[in-house]
Amino acid sequence: MFQKRVIVCLDVRAGQVTKGIKFKENVDIGDPVEMAAKYYRDGVDELVFYDITASSEKRGIMIDVVERVAERIFIPFAVGGGIGSLHDIRRVILAGAEKVSVNSQAVRKPEIISEGALKFGSQCIVLGMDVAADRDMPSGYRVVIDGGRTPTDLDALAWALDAERRGAGEIVLNSIDADGTRDGYDLTATRMISEAVGIPVVASGGAGTPEHLRAVLVEGRADAALVASMVHYGDYTVDSIKTDLNTAGVPIRLDHRKR
Repeated sequence: MFQKRVIVCLDVRAGQVTKGIKFKENVDIGDPVEMAAKYYRDGVDELVFYDITASSEKRGIMIDVVERVAERIFIPFAVGGGIGSLHDIRRVILAGAEKVSVNSQAVRKPEIISEGALKFGSQCIVLGMDVAADRDMPSGYRVVIDGGRTPTDLDALAWALDAERRGAGEIVLNSIDADGTRDGYDLTATRMISEAVGIPVVASGGAGTPEHLRAVLVEGRADAALVASMVHYGDYTVDSIKTDLNTAGVPIRLDHRKR
């Protein structure tokens, strides 16, 4: 049986993990290296590291932090933020990441998806999509870039399908409207994208309880669920989330308890 994944997201700004609500009012909450090591020990299936201001500040990713995180964990590790060239992708992979997430730069230069997939394999290229509900768009959702600062003319569904055609191996779909609210994922957007593409979709934005994960993994058809606030603030642990999902009948890996 295909197992669902639980992924922890570390949004990093100025070398610290930070968290906000709907991409605003961010507060720093910890060291990314120590937090990554803790979540690895707790049994997370994968980690995602986002340098959330790299694109808007027009700079490269903090490669030293990537290297230090990769030294402490032995699970798939995706990195995103300010990645706009094959050189950037190569640096991140050599620093220890298994996957590279392209978001704002992919909108500006879509060829980075196809070129990256050709050079490094589709399994390495993740499309990060930040979307906001918008009735003016055909699918009802608009793609927003630069950490939620810049609306685009891209329709979310059309962009997901285009990215898949270009060779993206996975999509992380983040709802700006739900981000940090802990009121639940956007099931409508997640199900729409998941049913339309043939590659894994990771739901992001809004996790507050294990029931929210169950809903998006089952009803939203997501392949994985990304969490942040609900574990960062100690309301839940990765192990407790996985235990609840297993009890609810969601196929989930529990072999982390042997670590």
